[in-house]
Amino acid sequence: MDTTKSYIDLFANHREQLMAVAPDVMNSVRDEAIRQFQQQGFPTQKVEEYKYTDTSQLFSGNYELSMATARVSANDAPVVVNNSDLLQKYYGRCADMSDSIVALNTAFATECLCIHVGSNQRVERPLEISDIMKAQTNKMEHKRILIVLDENASLTLLLHYEATDPMRFLTTQVVEVVVGNGAHLDMYEIEETHAGCTRFNNISFNIFSNATVRHIGITLFNGTTRNTISAALKGEYSEVTLNGCVMEDKSQHVDVNTLIRHEAPRCTSHELYKFVVDEQALGAFAGKVYVAEGAQQTESDEVNQNICIGNESHMFTQPMLEIYADDVKCSHGSTVGKLDETALFYLRQRGIPFAKARQLLIQAFISQVVDYIPLQPLRERLHSMAERRLGGDLDTCAGCSLCR
Repeated sequence: MDTTKSYIDLFANHREQLMAVAPDVMNSVRDEAIRQFQQQGFPTQKVEEYKYTDTSQLFSGNYELSMATARVSANDAPVVVNNSDLLQKYYGRCADMSDSIVALNTAFATECLCIHVGSNQRVERPLEISDIMKAQTNKMEHKRILIVLDENASLTLLLHYEATDPMRFLTTQVVEVVVGNGAHLDMYEIEETHAGCTRFNNISFNIFSNATVRHIGITLFNGTTRNTISAALKGEYSEVTLNGCVMEDKSQHVDVNTLIRHEAPRCTSHELYKFVVDEQALGAFAGKVYVAEGAQQTESDEVNQNICIGNESHMFTQPMLEIYADDVKCSHGSTVGKLDETALFYLRQRGIPFAKARQLLIQAFISQVVDYIPLQPLRERLHSMAERRLGGDLDTCAGCSLCR
């Protein structure tokens, strides 16, 4: 059976159940979402944005729909599921259903985790949310998160995706983020799942005047992951930073697609992604910076740096600029290479074993991303997690090739 049709049939069979448990605002866009999904179908690899990820193959396989999505724990307020006022005002306003994975998620999602920080409020403690995938085989979930920071609000947020046991699991997630005038958001994502997990994660930021956003994504272990991140700079003097690092081996697959839209003058964007790819793993990065007509005095820099360790590993990189203004400072670039043999030789000449020397060089390579995190406890925690990943101490990374 055609994969797209199988999901349309799945929706038809579960529509009444979905409508019965979800709030009205989510139900109000559900039928339009499935219509758009039916019209578009799963994006093929002929679609430029999905060139390196075969979605129809990943979604095939008789997954059972699960609506038990409330397995998220948070360490503090302000976290509410299905906040009616926030949903009514913001739900579906940032995410773009022209991406059929977003449309599919909108058709099936029944709960939305809402985080709201009011005007002039500062959440002093970092808010950590753990999304734990428990042992369920052949399950599929569709999750939503809505984050709203009002004027001059401030929040540090950590999203930690974990899998407790090896499993075959599929998740789509759509995160909508509204950052009001003068607000500040630090948002960190860490993935430590399993080889059988498939994740489609779509994040959309709307950033208004004088607001700043820092987003850093760390993939330490996974199966197949597609991260789509878009940021729209909608007010003057707004700023966004999108950074990330990926460590993958075996047959892991990580595809990162970013879009930064400069829609207002005098805005700034920074982007740095680093991949370390070994064995038969595949990494892909495509990042576009779009400068709209009239968005003068834009400043933007985009860098993608990658290390391919294994002879069978693959890394694809595609940084892009699309500019319709003439008073801008924009740069982009990418590199793909091996570990520095001279540096390896230098370390070994000083008595450092080969495996340890490789580990030190990889840690130094990714540290530029981790060290950018201003929160010292989190920075130290991530350095420790990366070190254990390289050392093969984590259960999820038994026999990791990156350190051999």
